[in-house]
Amino acid sequence: MSGGRPGLRRRTAPASLARRRARTGYLLSLPGLVFLALVLAYPLLYNVWTSVHDVRLRELLGGSSPFVGLDNYRTTVADPDFWHAVRLSLVFTVGSLLLQFTIGFALALLFARPFPLNGLLRSLLLVAWLLPPVVSGTLFRWMLDQDAGAYNALLRLVGLDALAHDWLIDPGTALAGVILANVWVGVPFNMLLLLVGLHTIDPELHEAAALDGANAWQRLRWITVPLMRSVSVTVLLLGLVYTFKVFDIVFVMTGGGPVDATSVLSVYVYEVFFRFFRFGEGAAAGLLLLLVPLLAGGWYVRRLRGEGEAA
Repeated sequence: MSGGRPGLRRRTAPASLARRRARTGYLLSLPGLVFLALVLAYPLLYNVWTSVHDVRLRELLGGSSPFVGLDNYRTTVADPDFWHAVRLSLVFTVGSLLLQFTIGFALALLFARPFPLNGLLRSLLLVAWLLPPVVSGTLFRWMLDQDAGAYNALLRLVGLDALAHDWLIDPGTALAGVILANVWVGVPFNMLLLLVGLHTIDPELHEAAALDGANAWQRLRWITVPLMRSVSVTVLLLGLVYTFKVFDIVFVMTGGGPVDATSVLSVYVYEVFFRFFRFGEGAAAGLLLLLVPLLAGGWYVRRLRGEGEAA
């Protein structure tokens, strides 16, 4: 019996130390967890509560909000304006993702090669990403103005006066103008992440392919693109999560107009909340807005878990 006790103590000591370290880790992370609960969990739970109650301005001030169950969700889904906003959000998201990823990938390929002023030009491109979205939206609203806008001035300079007009007032071009502004903001972020991914590719692979006679296009197609697949999926997913819920750029540039031509889902939620004061329906629409990012995030987590198990 006495001979087994030292071994038992040796076995239990590491376990006790691990438990103490775990408790210390929880205590150190407690302030951050409390902060996240206050700024994320509580508003989300309150939004869920609001979505199942009939909360309008009168009920909000009076403190009495009857429970209505899923009625707010049914009203939102039955609203044609909601589906119009969903369609615009899809067009806005797909258009933005395709353009900013393609341009970002091309710029990443450019800056992956050493050339004079590489670092300076790359830093200048990051300014678009570092600027607040409200500032970027205001800049593009000015540039797309009919009289003083830079785009119309450029068209007049090259003799295309007939094409010059107020891009954000025309329902046919307003959404394209907003997409252009969002692409300008998103390109540097895409370029930065894709550039990091390009630097992880072993240069010897390209050198060996070049010795075998592969040209630049073949090396891009058969080496760079396949090895960048994981990074590309991550970049597109992050872009989807951010772009689908963009509000500030759209609201600053057009406010959802003209005639709801740019009323994406985030603007629709804002109008239901603060224009019509239908807080219950606005909360339901806001939760429906979260579905796409949540589904995309869940798919990505499962994909990472599958890759980890396969490895």
